[in-house]
Parts: sequence; C-alpha cells; structure tokens
Amino acid sequence: MFSRSAAFAELSSRTFDALIVGGGITGAGIARDAAMRGLRVALIDKDDFASGTSSRSSRLIHGGVRYLEHGYLHLVFEASAERRRLLRLAPHLVYPLAFIWPVYTGQRLPIWKLAAGLTVYDLLSLFRNVEPHKRLSADEVLASEPRLNPLQLRGGVRYFDAATNDARLTVVNVLDARHLGAITVNYAELTRVESASGLRVAHVVDTLTGEGFEVRARILVNATGPWSDTVVRLEGRATTAKVQGSKGSHIAVARDRVGNNDALTLLHPKDGRVMFALPAGPNTIIGTTDTFTSVTPDEVRASKDDVSYLLEAANEFFPDARLHRHDVVSAWAGIRPLMPSGGSSVQASREHAIERVDGTVTITGGKLTTYRVMARQVVDVVQQALRMPRKRALTGERPLPDDTSERQRLCDRSVDLQREIVPGLPYRMGDMAWGVERELACTLGDLLIRRTHVAFETRDNGRAAARQVAQLVRPLFGWDAAQHQRELDRYDAEVARIFTIDP
Repeated sequence: MFSRSAAFAELSSRTFDALIVGGGITGAGIARDAAMRGLRVALIDKDDFASGTSSRSSRLIHGGVRYLEHGYLHLVFEASAERRRLLRLAPHLVYPLAFIWPVYTGQRLPIWKLAAGLTVYDLLSLFRNVEPHKRLSADEVLASEPRLNPLQLRGGVRYFDAATNDARLTVVNVLDARHLGAITVNYAELTRVESASGLRVAHVVDTLTGEGFEVRARILVNATGPWSDTVVRLEGRATTAKVQGSKGSHIAVARDRVGNNDALTLLHPKDGRVMFALPAGPNTIIGTTDTFTSVTPDEVRASKDDVSYLLEAANEFFPDARLHRHDVVSAWAGIRPLMPSGGSSVQASREHAIERVDGTVTITGGKLTTYRVMARQVVDVVQQALRMPRKRALTGERPLPDDTSERQRLCDRSVDLQREIVPGLPYRMGDMAWGVERELACTLGDLLIRRTHVAFETRDNGRAAARQVAQLVRPLFGWDAAQHQRELDRYDAEVARIFTIDP
C-alpha cells in the first residue's frame, strides 16, 4: 500500500531533474514521459489527480471534427493520429464510439457541406478511422436513432470517434509514471517558489496533515492548466493572463428518457454551436457549453442557465423526453485552459503553447486527445534546458497498463468485495479497496468521483454510497470515529462544490 509519509520523505530528501506541478492529464503525461526517458521526476497536485478539468470533460478522444469548420486542419491531423495511437495503446481505456450527425432544414451546415467536411476528416486520418463516414437518408438516421425528432429531418452522417474515462486515463498515466520511478503525490500544495544555488526550491504543504516540505528541482514544470497564472504568481513573477478560461458544462439524464442508441453530434437550435448527446452507462451526457468565464477553477459549477440551455437542445432533438430540471441526475462544469484570444470561446484555438522562463517551463492550452504530444514536447524542452542528451520519447510505443484482471481477483476474494456499491452500476466494493491500496486514493471523493463515476451517475451524487464505502475503507485508512465523520463531511462538501447548480 502506498505510503504518503515515505513519498514526502523522498520529495524532501532528493534533488529532482523536474518537479511537475499539476496532476491533470497533461502533468500526468509529462511525468510518465520524463520518467520513461530516465529523468528524476516528481509530480504534485494540490488536490487529487484529475480533480480539475481532467475529470469534467466530455470524455472524448476525438479527431477534432469540430475544428474543420475553423480551418484548423493541422489540429485535426494531429488529433486523428493520437486517437488512432491511443486506441492501439490503451484499448481498455479508449474505445471506438459511433456518432450520428442529423441534419435539419435551416441549419447552418447543409448535408453536402457536412459530408464534404467528413471526407476531409477521413483523409486527415489517413483513412485509418474505425470506419469511413457514411451519408444517411432521413429514414436511415431514424432507423439508427428512432427517438430523434423527425420533423424537417433531411438526413445525416455516421462517423466514428473514440471515448474514454478521462479521470482513469489520467490516474493510469500517474501510476505508470510511479512504476517508472517518479514520485507522485496528491494533496501536496505548492505555496511558494524560490531559487537557490541554481535550483528551484518549492515550498509544499501536505493538505491532509498541514505539514510543510521543501522540494528541490533543476526545473519546475507548470502543468496546472487553468491555475497556470496562479503558479506564476507563486514564483514572484508578474504575469499578464496566459490562460483564458472557457467553462464547459454538462448534464446527465436517464438514458431511457432520451433513448439514444449511440452518440449524436447536434447543433444547438438557439445558436448553432456543436454539442453532443453521449451514452454513459445508465445515463446520457448532454454537453457542452462554451463560454469565457472569470470564475476560479476551484469554484466553477454548472449554472441554472447552463442547464436550461442544454435541456432546450435535448428536448428539441428528443421531443418525447420532455426533460425538466428535476430530471437532471447530475450537472457539472470544468474550465478549458485556452490561450488568450480576441474572438469567442468557440473560435479560440485549442492549440497549446510551451514557454520557458529561467528555471520554469509552462504549458498552456491543449486538449485531452493530444496530451501525449504535449507531454513529449515539454520533456524535449526540459532536456534541452538541462543540457541533457536528447532521448526519444517512447510513450507512442509503450502500452498503458491494464489492471482489470488484478482488480477482478481482489473483488473475488470475498462476497463483501463483490457487492455492488449502487445496484445497477458496475462498481464493486473491491474497487474501493483497490483504489486505496493501489491507486493513491486518499478520500471518499477520490474513490466515488474520480476512481469511479458513482457521484456523476446517482441523484444524490454518491452521498448514500459514501456511508457504505466509508465503513469498508475506514480500517484501510486507519480512521478513528472522529476522522470517519470528518471524511463523510468532506465528501458532502466536495460533491456540493462540484455538483450544485448555481442560480
């Protein structure tokens, strides 16, 4: 079982080549890549791994079909290549997903233009998509998705992308980085950065105990996404905004109310922006919004207006659903860390930028699909800054580990570990023990929000499940009665912070 005290002892006693701040998908990918190339690496996050944007995305590994409209062909080519690579290297985490894109009279994209765009999409993927796109008649669209609104339906297109579990993809990268020698610690908050004797000295606090540590590294890597400007200020540097936050809100509703068979790409009836209806176990995820926001990443939530906007689209395309706000199982929002742009959030580039200033390398922008490319480029810059011989990245060849069979063996140890956490959902009590013993989970939120999706898939956001799980993991964590209650209170506060719908 992972020892936090031992990890902090290593953090404070060693000098690292790179200290990576930010345990989202970008930081996790950088840690894995750097460790694979033989660098001495540490990775910290002030909360849990994937606790920010990397657990609140649309859970898609996509080739960037939305970018075609704005002419970002190079992004589509790059994203398509990465989608293909991840399907090969992590089939247990990334899997093909069929999409129907229905076209209605009066929409801004006529069917011929959409079909032409998807021909380019297939071309940029070097015709190595799961299947080439197929143009559909209105009858063929309705045969695939009979609950769709048939009024003024002109036809549509069927194409493929890929889906993932965003938080688990992040955690698996962290675990493999650790297996390769990286020191990875969650709930380790950076409070100040200094320079001394050619090193970066990071002051870090264990937020679970309040104990402080110093971590020394030759290079600091700022991979904190929407928190990037905060880290710059902790270094004592003045900053102009390097990140523009765009809020993306989602809602989950019961899938049997919507009735979608596969995923759908839709144009919102109000403003024509691209959005999705995505299958997610017992639910359908409707999302996402895309609006610039000044709300801090720690406090971002879906608003009443966001929910209304998403329900409006769902009811337009699936009129028999007749969804109201009380039908929403859960609602959440994340912040996309976009590079500053003079245009709208929809038009803002999803490209990334890497900046090196003195002893810090900062990466901003980017997207889930191309995290491996971003990590490779950051480690290239780190090697150059450290005047190290440049070693080739191997992340495009090494599969991501699959622990499914080991986790199953743990669950098979007893009837109690085989028991479902919530009837009808595919999560067992053994998964909770596995999360504590093998996946660096420290809190109930880590287990029910990020190691599993219980909080996203239940109306009470996993509050009832947390009471059962706490009894199981209490001896594993060594909680006494008072700590047990504090952890339940912590969980209630965390799900309120994430899932409450703002007025």
